[in-house]
Amino acid sequence: MRKRGRFGEVKESLGLALDVLRRNPLRSFLTVLGIMIGVTTIIVIGAVITGLNSNVLGAVQSLGSSTVIVSKFSWATLGRPSFELLQRKDLKPEWVEGLKDLPHVVAAAPVEQIENYEVGAGSSEVRRGNLRAKSVILEGDEPAVAQISDFNLDRGRFFNDTDEEHHSAVTVLGHITANTLFPSGEDPVGQEVLLEGQVFTVIGVLDVQKQALGTGENPEDNIALVPFSVIQKLHPEFKNVVFLAKADTTGNLPLVVDEMREYMRRVRKLASNRDDDFAILTTDTFLDLWKQISGGIFIVMLAVGSVALLVGGIGVMNIMLVSVTERTREIGVRKAIGARRANILTQFLLEAVTLAGLGGAMGVLLGSLIVLAVRLAFSSFPAAVSLSLVLLGVSISSLIGVFFGVYPAWKAARLNPVEALRYE
Repeated sequence: MRKRGRFGEVKESLGLALDVLRRNPLRSFLTVLGIMIGVTTIIVIGAVITGLNSNVLGAVQSLGSSTVIVSKFSWATLGRPSFELLQRKDLKPEWVEGLKDLPHVVAAAPVEQIENYEVGAGSSEVRRGNLRAKSVILEGDEPAVAQISDFNLDRGRFFNDTDEEHHSAVTVLGHITANTLFPSGEDPVGQEVLLEGQVFTVIGVLDVQKQALGTGENPEDNIALVPFSVIQKLHPEFKNVVFLAKADTTGNLPLVVDEMREYMRRVRKLASNRDDDFAILTTDTFLDLWKQISGGIFIVMLAVGSVALLVGGIGVMNIMLVSVTERTREIGVRKAIGARRANILTQFLLEAVTLAGLGGAMGVLLGSLIVLAVRLAFSSFPAAVSLSLVLLGVSISSLIGVFFGVYPAWKAARLNPVEALRYE
């Protein structure tokens, strides 16, 4: 009976709180506007981070969990490289032969990519008659790269040892490059294109590459792959070579990294007291970098959302204090007919929580609509509203109501019934 009576009191208090909100709809809406904006911010930015997390994870996994990259510079650092880093010597392609001989390495290959890194696009042009594919990334690969990176071909084949040994003028085109040069749906395989002023035969077309960040066309889909021996002949002046290697098992990846580091230090002739003048990267390296980036985005989101929620919470406290003043006589009457302090406290606290909770619900709805509208306008935009985000938004807004509603509710509960009845 006691539990039922307590539930009835709460239900009655909630009804009174909703009645007050219905009687002052405009004032209630303006009060929760700050909370609504704060929750909307959390929902939208949280949805973007959720979508980006999925994209980044998919793109990193496409590298292969057992893939190791050796480069002159680290690709997974933030900020501008130091002068010391810029002075590092290039990697020599012949060093890859030593990597192939390491006990736990099943494949290794050099890769050379000619790209304008400042704009994130290529600098080459591929022609077929009057058709031109511009800003094409030119990449030279050995046949083993297909085994290491798990290239997915839409059609045709990848390079073989014969192509590499004979410096064959063959190319594998990216998805965008092929569609640009063959817009009518012709099969590019077996066709000839003009690359770097020379005729190349198309032997394959890559499938669409996964894109970690951003929307729209992926620059990695506008690419032309040629045998590594060919790119060295076309551009002997470019020395930006990286090594790709594949461990025999994912469990042996740390051992392979240590073996490769020891080998690279040996060929680089580094003394034991000197730091590495090269970088060794794995999928964990890129995931750690993304955690840093997403962590920074989350902090910004938290800061922006917190300011709006703080303003909204102050608004809730202010309007509740006004409500206590306006309803002083009502409080006196309720106390005179037997209402306890706990009843008054529960009523006003529930009113504050309801007010803030409605603001949170409106923020969740508005944020979800914004994410949906963006997804409809940009189909490749990585954003997804999860149940955890919805619960987070409503929970935070309700806690704001509790925190900023305690003082007004306490003030109402502490009113002297005699003085409250005499209040005009």
